Amino acid sequence: MTRIFRGILLGVVFVVLLVSVGIGLGTLVPRPFTISSQAGDQDTKAVTRRILVLSNPIHTDIALPADADVLKSLSFVSAEGLELDHPGVFWIILGWGSRSFYIETPTWADLRAKPVLDALTWDRSVMHVRRAGNIPPDANDVQAIDLTDSNFAKLLTEIQKSFQKKNGESPRAIAGAAYDAHDVFFPANGGFNAFMGCNTWTARMLREAGVKTGLWTPLPTTLKWSLELHNSL
Repeated sequence: MTRIFRGILLGVVFVVLLVSVGIGLGTLVPRPFTISSQAGDQDTKAVTRRILVLSNPIHTDIALPADADVLKSLSFVSAEGLELDHPGVFWIILGWGSRSFYIETPTWADLRAKPVLDALTWDRSVMHVRRAGNIPPDANDVQAIDLTDSNFAKLLTEIQKSFQKKNGESPRAIAGAAYDAHDVFFPANGGFNAFMGCNTWTARMLREAGVKTGLWTPLPTTLKWSLELHNSL
């Protein structure tokens, strides 16, 4: 029994070390290694568009300004009942995540075993859209990133692609899935698990916009560190 226990313990230690090394390297090693002049063009004459990366202990979102092109691109959200062109709305917050965990856990008090297990193994994914007022860009849980117009357009296009469409129709909201009157959920493309989750989605969206991230950033902290390490923010 002692020998079996030691074997299990060594196995757990090995997995922990492997994941720790992976996260460390994932933060330090940039992705992509280089950015083409076209993708990373930061022409000082180009108009820059500011986005925000919002973090909590386990999740990150991307906040887009509620400008005319964003509202047009996300017009299907308004058509589904969450009016984005609403007085006092300055930011549109978007995130990707586990359907079970995301929808069923609006607060830590709602935490239950099944959604956690789904998120750790495999689950369908959803897009979460929230309208928001003023967000201080210098808050501890906020990172402001300036993009050229062209890179901002690429980001907007990639975010659009994350929404699931059936038979070429516009994305449809998930009925009854919302935290309050200011948000909505949509079915998303791709399956979710803890190793390739919400924070790696955020990182992938940013890379499409010419921003470097770490090679693998499963945690909000590792994504934040990699953004600071590999970019001039």
